[in-house]
Amino acid sequence: MLAASRGRTMAADRTMPFKASILTLYPDMFPGHLGLALAGRALERGDWAIESVQIREFAEDKHRSVDDTPSGGGAGMVLRPDVLARAVDSIADDGRPRLLMSPRGRPLTQERVRELAQGEGVVIVCGRFEGVDQRVIDARQLEEVSIGDYILSGGEPAALTLLDAVVRILPGVMGNQLSGVHESFEGGLLEHPQYTRPQIFEGREIPEVLTSGNHAAIEKWRHEQAVKLTGERRPDLLPDQPVRK
Repeated sequence: MLAASRGRTMAADRTMPFKASILTLYPDMFPGHLGLALAGRALERGDWAIESVQIREFAEDKHRSVDDTPSGGGAGMVLRPDVLARAVDSIADDGRPRLLMSPRGRPLTQERVRELAQGEGVVIVCGRFEGVDQRVIDARQLEEVSIGDYILSGGEPAALTLLDAVVRILPGVMGNQLSGVHESFEGGLLEHPQYTRPQIFEGREIPEVLTSGNHAAIEKWRHEQAVKLTGERRPDLLPDQPVRK
């Protein structure tokens, strides 16, 4: 089990660190990349904590079986409800959302990420095989969450993605909190193009407005570019966007 110092308190309005409890057959996959860079340093400081729970430890037969064939036939195997229920029940029911990473779940949005970041943490179940018995999903009220319309080998990469999105906006994790404001989806739009020095790269110049020093003009240009990009790439995000004049 990996965890940051649980006894420390956070500065801001959080009395205990954000805690993620991961139920998985592959606990060594955590914290993964979240043990590096800003998230890793925040983990070392105790700004957030993570623990991995091995689902297989809750199997009761001599082979420590965690799966069985699908009822009704079909390919693959299904994670057993009794084993997973015992694993879930081993974690205190402290009000944290219980999430199941699943391709059939509701798409993860930045709004949901912000909601999770404002809470005390999450419990995340990482499925494997063909899926999880529906009865344990219903009985333990697991909220199914999807990170996209594609299939992964298991829920672990999806869980790391969700945690990456949440942890980075926890108080004190990012060096510049404004970095989290001017990004894709935070304002309902994709992010505008970004530029930095040198002024000219392979004959391509930084747009003149960005070096003008006119902050109002820069903000207007960025908004216009964000609307343009969103219209080209994600028009589904645009209907409720106000027109800025």
